[in-house]
Amino acid sequence: MLEVASWTFVPSAGAVLAEWGAEVIKVEPLDGGDPQRGLVTMGIVDEGGGSVNYMIEIPNRGKKSIGVNLLSPGGQEVVQRLATTCDVFLTSYLPSRRKRMGIDVDDIRAVNPNIIYVRGSGHGPCGPDSDKPGYDGVSYWSRGGIATVLTEDGAELVRSRPAFGDLLGGLTIAGGIAAALYKRATTGQGSVVDVSLLGLAAWNIGPDIAVSQIHGGSAIPKYGHTDAPNPLVGNYRTKDGRYITLMMLQLDRFFPEAMHAIGLDDVIDDPRFADTAARFENRAALIALMDEAFAQRTLAEWREILTGISGAWGVVQTPGEVCQDPAVTANGYIAHTTTTSGVPYKLPVNPVQFDEHHVVPDGAPEHGQHTEDILMDAGFDWDAIEHYKATGAIL
Repeated sequence: MLEVASWTFVPSAGAVLAEWGAEVIKVEPLDGGDPQRGLVTMGIVDEGGGSVNYMIEIPNRGKKSIGVNLLSPGGQEVVQRLATTCDVFLTSYLPSRRKRMGIDVDDIRAVNPNIIYVRGSGHGPCGPDSDKPGYDGVSYWSRGGIATVLTEDGAELVRSRPAFGDLLGGLTIAGGIAAALYKRATTGQGSVVDVSLLGLAAWNIGPDIAVSQIHGGSAIPKYGHTDAPNPLVGNYRTKDGRYITLMMLQLDRFFPEAMHAIGLDDVIDDPRFADTAARFENRAALIALMDEAFAQRTLAEWREILTGISGAWGVVQTPGEVCQDPAVTANGYIAHTTTTSGVPYKLPVNPVQFDEHHVVPDGAPEHGQHTEDILMDAGFDWDAIEHYKATGAIL
């Protein structure tokens, strides 16, 4: 796969495909490489003193890197030559830049008619904003309505997390590529695949969008903790200030068992909570009793008490605790790996596994690390490589 993309959204798709076994060649600008390499403030210093730029490592692990000046005729020749050897061409560049760089659909298909051409964008390939820059925080989080549905009424607008929609989008693109490869294998026809951050956001909040069309622009009601329709769905604070999340959607089924587990046997036969209608009418009183019960014990105590309950529950964890979660560890969801310079660190891998195989990714490449190897594998001789270097077409 040939990837001409920057930042996280589209490159993360390449990282997923690399973990699925693909050879991914990352084409980076000649000067400085992927601009995300310049976000030095995003680096972490570990105890050994080595720097890990995690915002490069996460979307670029397992790839090979070549530095190319796509605004030069020589650079365009190199990329088009590489495209003849690839099954997939993946890009994040806007239409106007793709045309200037000679990497638009027609340019690449002129040298490889059956290639799968994949575009990741902020706002989709059609419409007035198809050539408008888009980022996770703008196209997905804000314009896509994610911030609105996650913000409680009257509260300060919830801020986006780093690459929140980008990484979901990368996995989505990877799935689209896999489907397109299957289509080509069965029909012989290559596809143009499009995924946008705006479209991803609309999909993520599908229930809210559907309701907004049914009820004249309103949204799904936002209940607070104290008046939640189902007291067995919510977050309860423990004695030591942690939170337990209950997610038992079938209230009638789990009500007796849950009340017994948390020490509220008396409410099982209380007329106020005798049936579905009564529990809904008196839900605030029941939630208050449950709040009081949960506040009597620590998180560690509740872990032990709730272990055998059949309904779904969990602990509100920190990212650091997720790394130590026994289910995460057992399934290899966070891998121990190293940077190309040998610095050890932990990295979450894509959640798709095949045959229970745990992914252990390679580190992200240095800028232009594999330029010569990539070109020699593609059939370039040393004289041609030296010529392209001398003319400033490649790193």
